[in-house]
Amino acid sequence: MGFADKYLSKNSLYSNLIEEEVSKDLSLIVTIPCYNEPSIINSLESLASCDKIEGIVEVFVLINSSVIDSEEIVLYNRNTFKKIESWIDRNNFDRIRFYVANIENLPKKYAGVGLARKIAMDEATRRFNTINKPDGVITGFDADTLCDANYFIELERYFSRKKSRGASIYFEHPICGIEFEEKVYEASALYELYLRYYKFALKYAGHPYAFHCIGSAYAVRASDYAFQGGMNKKQAGEDFYFLQKIIPLGGFGEVNTTRVIPSSRISKRTPFGTGQSINEIKSGDKPEYMTYNIIAFIRLKELLGRVKDFYKCDDLCFYEIMNDLPPDVREYCNGISFKSGVDEINRNCSSLKIFENKFFKYFNILNVLKYLNYTHSLELEKKSVVECATSLLHEMKIEYSVNKNVFDLLKFYRDIEKSV
Repeated sequence: MGFADKYLSKNSLYSNLIEEEVSKDLSLIVTIPCYNEPSIINSLESLASCDKIEGIVEVFVLINSSVIDSEEIVLYNRNTFKKIESWIDRNNFDRIRFYVANIENLPKKYAGVGLARKIAMDEATRRFNTINKPDGVITGFDADTLCDANYFIELERYFSRKKSRGASIYFEHPICGIEFEEKVYEASALYELYLRYYKFALKYAGHPYAFHCIGSAYAVRASDYAFQGGMNKKQAGEDFYFLQKIIPLGGFGEVNTTRVIPSSRISKRTPFGTGQSINEIKSGDKPEYMTYNIIAFIRLKELLGRVKDFYKCDDLCFYEIMNDLPPDVREYCNGISFKSGVDEINRNCSSLKIFENKFFKYFNILNVLKYLNYTHSLELEKKSVVECATSLLHEMKIEYSVNKNVFDLLKFYRDIEKSV
């Protein structure tokens, strides 16, 4: 019996996409969804150049297309499949093995990056299940992404700790060079600054689930992947929703000692995400990249700073706490039946620690996002990400003396993150 038998029998859509026997030394599998991708060989070569680890590493590329894709896309994918097979045949690596599969005619309703990630990660889970290795590590990666040479080593080091369930991996978009025009690099810097501002603002507000959710920069143990029901089939935001199931388990952290390098290319494949955001900024639809006002996080901090006070509190205590909160926070909480939620948690916990864990599973990042959208629709105005990121440093009492342009500010935020 394998640890994921039940999950695979109920949830897996395909079986044995990789026919080669599984090595008992397999410890890490990199999964890469690939759709109409011109740069996949560069990504494979980047992974092939990584320093070796004690265990075996597998890299699995899942090329995919749907029933509504044009013949041009289907043929391009088939040609990509042949190129990857040829590349694999020409290269022989000691401790890293590459595999590729091409699946066509995926259903229109679900076809997209979420389904592709699910198929690839399910196959990775099957590989680990075959050798009954629940602590095997599965990473998300993209077909236009590169990484530093110590990528495998740092992941191995992180997951050598028994309590580690998953991790967000440090990333940097290219913000200079000759591959793209200057406006693209500036848009890329603005978008990445937004990601870092949002994460640090969540952390400042006191939410314990403040982590990046980037599809090319996360890792999770196979057992936890299966236990939480695997990847979803969402056509955008699949990484965010998947990690919201993993993070609350605990044992989720950050690997800031290596680097993933997602592309800064423009893309319209999904309604949001890196490529689409860069396109919107560059085209002028979001000239300064407006984002959530720092005031919203300051107000949210007042609520999250009182979590302990809600433990075993009676009605009088509850309403005294609520009356102390900013009006928009109080109104939002009333709209989601916050008191009923807190009462339910209190009825089912025997310690403050358990209460806190259950509270943040209830008032999770999705609830935070809903509050942010609520208060900005009500009264707050969004501000430029440069202004917000600068204001946040002031609130965090971090001295910042360099020029307030997006590139310098982003580099400053990167340095903070790498030092954590």
